[in-house]
Amino acid sequence: MKFQRVSALAKKELKKTFREPAVLFMIFLFPIVFVLAFGASFGGLGSGQPTYAIGVVNLDQTNTANHTQSFINALLNMEIFSIRVYADNKTAQIDLSQGKTQAVIVIPGTFSQSLASYQAAPENPSLWVNSTVLIYVDKGSITATQAVPPIIQQVLNALADQTAQQDLTPISMQIASLVETKPLSTFEFMAPGMFTFASIFIIMMVAQAFTQDHENGMMKRIRTTTITPAEFMTSQILSYMLIPLIQAVIVFAATYVMGFRPNVDFAAYALAFTLVLIFSLSNVGFGLITATIAKTSSAATGLSFLFVLPQLFLGTFVGASLSSTAQIAGKFVPSYYVTDALTSLFLREAPVTSSNIIVDAVVISISCIAILLIGIILYAKYYKI
Repeated sequence: MKFQRVSALAKKELKKTFREPAVLFMIFLFPIVFVLAFGASFGGLGSGQPTYAIGVVNLDQTNTANHTQSFINALLNMEIFSIRVYADNKTAQIDLSQGKTQAVIVIPGTFSQSLASYQAAPENPSLWVNSTVLIYVDKGSITATQAVPPIIQQVLNALADQTAQQDLTPISMQIASLVETKPLSTFEFMAPGMFTFASIFIIMMVAQAFTQDHENGMMKRIRTTTITPAEFMTSQILSYMLIPLIQAVIVFAATYVMGFRPNVDFAAYALAFTLVLIFSLSNVGFGLITATIAKTSSAATGLSFLFVLPQLFLGTFVGASLSSTAQIAGKFVPSYYVTDALTSLFLREAPVTSSNIIVDAVVISISCIAILLIGIILYAKYYKI
């Protein structure tokens, strides 16, 4: 074995490797994106625990004791809550149905009177004034339904100065939203994000298909025909739109069989499918961007994960249970807004005209147009179609 030959071959391979832009992306950017996606998702960046926006409707107008304010201050001291005070329950319920808050607390008019009666005679229940604090929890958030009520109950117990020997207080807590509707399973909480999840992988399909056409000479043959660039790109986009439509139908049929049957009308289903299709267009754009950078189909497969991973971890059903930092980061990926809109439609049963869903639809549409145009321009310029 001659070391000179081995060295020459090794140098040749290194040059070939580092002259391939997609490989450079995989070497340097993929590990960064991979670690950041996992780190931000599971608390590696910033706060490791989620935060919840809590709406408070105060019906207690008692002036003798400021127990209501003490209760609100105690919630704020938990640091995972941000408090929004509402004048009436109707306004609070609208924001809850749109996902702007994760829970609504309705403080009864006898709240301060109940605490005062308990503190005056903690050993004599016959002198207590009983009251019930109603809790409405976001039906679209599995973490909110599981985490928020126990914490609020803990705060109420501490406010009443409950001791280990005293298991009874005049203030009870009732989770109104879970009394009025059946509790949702973990699968049902995840179902809206599954529609988004399935559409994301079209990035890889588009990137592989376009690079394969370039590798096997199909693009050169197309350029010799009378087909214009606009005609070619339009045909490709229309063909790839059929794939996410079929996927959406299959995912819904599968989730329906598994028990996900939201109580919504046809307009909600129509809007949901429309949003998924618009989102798929943006993924076609990401696929074109990937195909522009990658020169081979194998490189395109790996490179596509630079766009796939952030959307999977930050914008699908995974994101709801992640840290507050990850939830903020999720607002920078298109999949977040699709999942949020579908969650509002299917789980919160928000109307299709609600402001939150309209905002989601506008963001999805604008990002789709921008990403798709960038992808078309880059691909057309790079391959001179």
